[in-house]
Amino acid sequence: MKITVFFFGILAEITQTSFVHYNNVGSLNDLRLRIEDDFPGMANYEYRILINSKIQTKDYIPADGDEVTLMPPLTGNRDIMK
Repeated sequence: MKITVFFFGILAEITQTSFVHYNNVGSLNDLRLRIEDDFPGMANYEYRILINSKIQTKDYIPADGDEVTLMPPLTGNRDIMK
């Protein structure tokens, strides 16, 4: 199973990319941990998770071909913590 994760705003600045691919993601929590392992700066920011353009909960199980979008808060505050 392969999914694509897109980063916007400050999250793209932190990761220095606009997207990355992940294989064999078991849950959104698993994905979050893998992203924070690959990009440690992500742990300091709050963001919404959208799957195929719909906001999802942490219980969602990603499927092959899903597009995951990570959106930072729209407040413009770069110092919002989780």
